[in-house]
Amino acid sequence: MYVRVSSRKNKTGQVVRYLQLAHNEWDPAAGMSRTKVLYSFGREDEPDRPAVQRLVTALSRLLDPTAAAALTTPTDMTLTDSRPMGGAYALDGLWRALGIDAAIRDALAGKRADATRVERILFALTANRVLKPSSKLAATDWIAHDVHIDGLDAVVDEACYRAMDALLGVEALVARQVYHQVADLLNLEVDLLFFDTSSTYFETGEADTPVARDGHGRVRRGTEPSDPVRDSGFRTHGKSMDHRDDLPQVVVGMAVTRTGIPLRVWSWPGNYSDSALIRQVKDDMRDWSLARVIWVADRGFSSAENRRYLQRAGGHYIIGEKLPSGSAEATAALSRQGRYAQIAANLQVKEVKLDDTGDRFVICFNPDEAERDAHVREHLLARLTDKITGSDALPATKRAELRGQISTSPGLNRFLRVTPGGLLRLDQAAIKAEARLDGKYLLRCSDPKLTPEASPWATSNSSKSNAAGAT
Repeated sequence: MYVRVSSRKNKTGQVVRYLQLAHNEWDPAAGMSRTKVLYSFGREDEPDRPAVQRLVTALSRLLDPTAAAALTTPTDMTLTDSRPMGGAYALDGLWRALGIDAAIRDALAGKRADATRVERILFALTANRVLKPSSKLAATDWIAHDVHIDGLDAVVDEACYRAMDALLGVEALVARQVYHQVADLLNLEVDLLFFDTSSTYFETGEADTPVARDGHGRVRRGTEPSDPVRDSGFRTHGKSMDHRDDLPQVVVGMAVTRTGIPLRVWSWPGNYSDSALIRQVKDDMRDWSLARVIWVADRGFSSAENRRYLQRAGGHYIIGEKLPSGSAEATAALSRQGRYAQIAANLQVKEVKLDDTGDRFVICFNPDEAERDAHVREHLLARLTDKITGSDALPATKRAELRGQISTSPGLNRFLRVTPGGLLRLDQAAIKAEARLDGKYLLRCSDPKLTPEASPWATSNSSKSNAAGAT
């Protein structure tokens, strides 16, 4: 297929040339090739340019973008490369609008690292996480060949690790500056801070070499003041929320606003427990010039020491309580009579003020979760009934073995009762006690002024599991 030029004379004797799209076809009868015109673009001096454009565009879609661009490039120009840039361009604009670039450069000013290059590498790694998550080594190839990063043509993986090390050294300063930028830009409300932790494991069988660390998980130097010290690797074995106790892990914590905007992220060695971490988080946020803040956390942070710590400097807390927790305060709160107030479509609350404590207890009831809890319990009871049916006829040793098997399943074991004679029965008292708690959870609040309608349990929690975690 080719463009054919034909000519003819008009009445005035002028020769007019025409452009045609043609191709040659074999004529078997004549035994020769004949030219077939597929489309006429009109006169050579007045071609049908829109038709040409449509044809070129349609054919270009069939080619690799680089090849298509090369075919339309003037002969005195050479196409060297072609990369998509839309996603990275948009992210870079947001990165700069939030002031992250300036925050990193300012924090690294005066240090040995090239602040501008480190900032560009860190942005490139962030863009890679958003657009095409990969390892550091794969990210270097992506940066060099698959994306355009303004100010960064290529980078090696060692430079990526060095940039991350440089960021780690100034992380607190950068996080604070970025927070103030985002708070102004997005008009963030920070009257409530939700905090929780999780764990993430690594697919490696070996934990890091233990070294002396302080309560914050940082490597302890010999010149530091005396404080609680433990020997631990950073990736190490601990209580895994992913049920992978066989693999080393780290603990990750995050504080977010009531609308879910992250403020800051922390990480600790994998064997650090939740209980004391929130006190470090409060200390780290103290210098951020936040206004009056109410900390919202789950029952893992509900120790008396944590509650006292969160009330320092006029702070307050809303913390989930175990239900039933066995504590005298929780038992007293649950035993109080009173009506529930409807504050959301699927949420009712009843507030209880005990005389011997300054805290307010809020009993929350979710009808949807109550139905779900009842359904789950019915399923567990059906399984337990199936297991113990006919067990009366078993020898005592076999019943003991069955009892041991059931004890390994907490969901079933809590409804099992063993009679004085060693018979296995459903524990009707335990069943009734749990049924009374269907769809309910208990929150402890230190703020005497916060109303149920304005509180986070009215706006953020729509299920028992979420509300119990208060996140």
